[in-house]
Amino acid sequence: MNISPTLILGVVIVFYLVTSIQILAEYERGVIFRLGKLLSEPKGPGVILVFRPIDRIVRISLRTIVHDVPPQDVITRDNVSVKVSAVVYFRVIDPRRAVVEVENYLYATSQLSQTTLRSVLGTADLDDLLSQRDRLNQQLTQILDRETEPWGIKVSAVEVKNVDLPQEMQRAMARQAEAEREKRAKIIHAEGERLAATALGQAAEIFGQNPVTLQLRYLQTLVEVAAEKNSTLVFPLPLEMLLTMKRASDKP
Repeated sequence: MNISPTLILGVVIVFYLVTSIQILAEYERGVIFRLGKLLSEPKGPGVILVFRPIDRIVRISLRTIVHDVPPQDVITRDNVSVKVSAVVYFRVIDPRRAVVEVENYLYATSQLSQTTLRSVLGTADLDDLLSQRDRLNQQLTQILDRETEPWGIKVSAVEVKNVDLPQEMQRAMARQAEAEREKRAKIIHAEGERLAATALGQAAEIFGQNPVTLQLRYLQTLVEVAAEKNSTLVFPLPLEMLLTMKRASDKP
């Protein structure tokens, strides 16, 4: 059985065209090099043709990439050694530059994130690292976004995840927090004593201006004590009270 050369050629052409078909997802773009030269615009999404071997395609995802920055040894401005880890959110906004301007944009962004994390946090005090994390996150985001912009990368956020302190530093901070709580408790107690003393002084002034008020308060105290105790109690009566009672009895 003889096979026509035209048929063989047609089968080869059809097979070549079928293998040249590439399907790109909605979040993908294809950067195509034709004979080593970059085509003007990335291709996709959908069906595109890549005529190998004269064409070479590099697939680039446009989705946001979440990259974990491994723990970095950082020495803060006040000479405290800590381990800090972070997470970086970034995505490709220009596939052409992400392929042409840098060899591996994932590795380059990862390394830049580590060095930037160490350099920025090394200029902050430990208290700022623990209490002003939002400001440091914004500063890291701005620096990384500026440095990766020539690569066609957009850094949307940088978040410091964990700050591991040495054991001796943790114990020192625990003692400091305990001392701070004791200080606040003593201040509150002293304030209560001051208010109580002020109230007692005002009451003494009122009693001094009106002796009868003091006597009535004395009698009220006797009634309260007698109601609580079943035994017989003997109280000395103040001289002022006796004089008042005598003057009241002498009146016609």
